[in-house]
Amino acid sequence: MFEGLLEGLHHIDLSLLYFFNIQVRNPFFDFLMLIITFAGTRIFWISISIILLFLGEKGKRTAFTCLLALFLGYFLSELLKAVFQVPRPFEVIEWVRISTIAGGYSLPSGHTTASFSGFLIIGVNYGRLPIFLSLAVLVGISRIYMGLHYPSDVVLGGLLGMLCALVSLRIEEKLFKSVKDKYQKG
Repeated sequence: MFEGLLEGLHHIDLSLLYFFNIQVRNPFFDFLMLIITFAGTRIFWISISIILLFLGEKGKRTAFTCLLALFLGYFLSELLKAVFQVPRPFEVIEWVRISTIAGGYSLPSGHTTASFSGFLIIGVNYGRLPIFLSLAVLVGISRIYMGLHYPSDVVLGGLLGMLCALVSLRIEEKLFKSVKDKYQKG
C-alpha cells in the first residue's frame, strides 16, 4: 500500500514536471523564469533586507526577521539535501530541458525555501499576504520550469520556508518585546 502511494506521488511529480518544463515552455517564459527565480537567491534577500533597514523600526525588525529565516532555511535545506541526496531532474531524466545549471542536490528547493520565508515575513509585517505568497509560489514554479527541481522539492521547500518564517517571527516577537519591556521599565 505504501509503495503504491509513493508510485502515485512520483507519477504526479513527473506529470507536473513535464507540464511546467515541457508543455508550457516558450521563449517569453524562458526569459521571465530567469528573472522570477532570482527572488529566491540569498543576494536578493540580503538586498531586500538592506532596503528594509531604511524603512524605520518596522523595517529593521523585518530585515532582522528575514535574515534570521534565511539563515535557518539555508542551514535546514542544506542539511536535508545532504540527508536525502536526490539528484536534480535534469541529471536523471533525459527529456528535461534546463535553463541554467545548478549544482548540489534537489530536495528541498533552497530558492523556494528562501522565497517563502522572506515573502511570508514581509506579508505578515506589511500586509497583502496573498500577493507576497503568490510571488513565492512563482519562484517555486520557476524552479520546476527551469528543470532544476521536482514539484515535491518545491512543496517541501515552501513548507520549510513557512516553518522558518513562523519560527523567526516568533523569535522577533519575543526578542523585541523583551527589549521594549526593558526600556519601558528602565
